[in-house]
Amino acid sequence: MRILVQRIAEAWVDIAGRATPHAGAGMLALVGFRRGDHAAQLPPMAAKLLGLRIFDDEAGRINRSLADIAGDLVVVSQFTLYADMRRGRRPGFDQAMPPAEARGLFDAFIDECRRGVPQLVTGEFGAGMAVHLTNDGPFTLLLDSDELNIHPPVSP
Repeated sequence: MRILVQRIAEAWVDIAGRATPHAGAGMLALVGFRRGDHAAQLPPMAAKLLGLRIFDDEAGRINRSLADIAGDLVVVSQFTLYADMRRGRRPGFDQAMPPAEARGLFDAFIDECRRGVPQLVTGEFGAGMAVHLTNDGPFTLLLDSDELNIHPPVSP
């Protein structure tokens, strides 16, 4: 599971000409799943995302979390986070989880995140969307479950 996180001043998503509610200061999270990802990864990844201390405190230090600033969260599905660019010029998406499986994990991830933020805005899984944001910083991070040692359970 990968999450591309951007600190935002504001953001919203247009889905077929229909705009989601505008989010204020907070985070935009682009979320992708690969084959083999599992629901057990969702709580620790959501906790990591929501606990990131990427906002300035009173002294100007990057030391506050989304909860500390009562910030908004925008979450959008993004299978292209698992694009394979090792060959040629066209990305391959064999590593990305098939949509039928990924949709359930995405919805469950939204549920995990919803518990920890005052406002959560989402895109629509599998839809063509235009994501509008003002990146604050710019400040962009990549969370990867492999690098964080948050792995799916091993089958016996």
